Amino acid sequence: MSKDGFSHYLTARDHLVSGESFDLLHDEKIDMLRTDPAPDADDLARYYESDAYISHTDSGKGLMAFLYQLVKKRALRKKVKFVRKHNVGVGSLLDVGAGTGAFLDSAKQRGWEISGTEPNPGARKIADERGVNLKKSIDDFSGQQFDVVTLWHVLEHIPNLEETVSLLVNLLKPGGSLVIAVPNFKSYDALHYKEFWAAYDVPRHLWHFSKKSIQTLFRGKLEYEGNYPMLFDSFYVALLSEKYKNNRSFSLKAFWVGLVSNLKGISTKEYSSHIYVLKKKN
Repeated sequence: MSKDGFSHYLTARDHLVSGESFDLLHDEKIDMLRTDPAPDADDLARYYESDAYISHTDSGKGLMAFLYQLVKKRALRKKVKFVRKHNVGVGSLLDVGAGTGAFLDSAKQRGWEISGTEPNPGARKIADERGVNLKKSIDDFSGQQFDVVTLWHVLEHIPNLEETVSLLVNLLKPGGSLVIAVPNFKSYDALHYKEFWAAYDVPRHLWHFSKKSIQTLFRGKLEYEGNYPMLFDSFYVALLSEKYKNNRSFSLKAFWVGLVSNLKGISTKEYSSHIYVLKKKN
């Protein structure tokens, strides 16, 4: 066993910024990985300082960014539709870790009353330019409640996980929905690429979740409604993983791995990323 009852799972490298290596430690009790060593709060920001970090820049440069932006508009519509379906209509929406505000902008156009948070000042500036005002932290919404709170690939970035879980619960109105999207380290593409799996994204991703870990984190706090696959993620993550593993900017093999991952997910129910829906009791 390793630190605090976690066992070593694998060692992965930061391919985006620093080139540094980090251990992934496994908590078998809740089936979750943590990144070790985790950068402290003062040091964490430097690992996001890259033009290739698309969610903070809206960059369209390079093949990965081009493909990301190509499907983004359709994906935004699907996310808003998904949230409306699970909320049974429109209402007040808080997006935590909103990046450049594209999802909130799309939701606003479809009748939602929007609010959001984003710690990165550059991303907040871009959001402001599109008319979406973001706060720096969820602490800025203390005492408020929303019909829906969303985190699209954000929970894995948050250092103070247990504290954040409690804050998210408090931010929901009775009957409100929490929507969380995170990568799944139990998926076929994760097992295939191992330490080169792009969705480990150390050290920006501090936590790596399974279905069991999400259910355990919110047990006794919110009612678990279910999980849903994000089918595009397997292809995008596989393309990045091939780049990290074999230095290929484009690879047909990546599309094959992404397809196999989704096909295997039909039987295993383990997809590259899942959206989880949890409800607060009335």
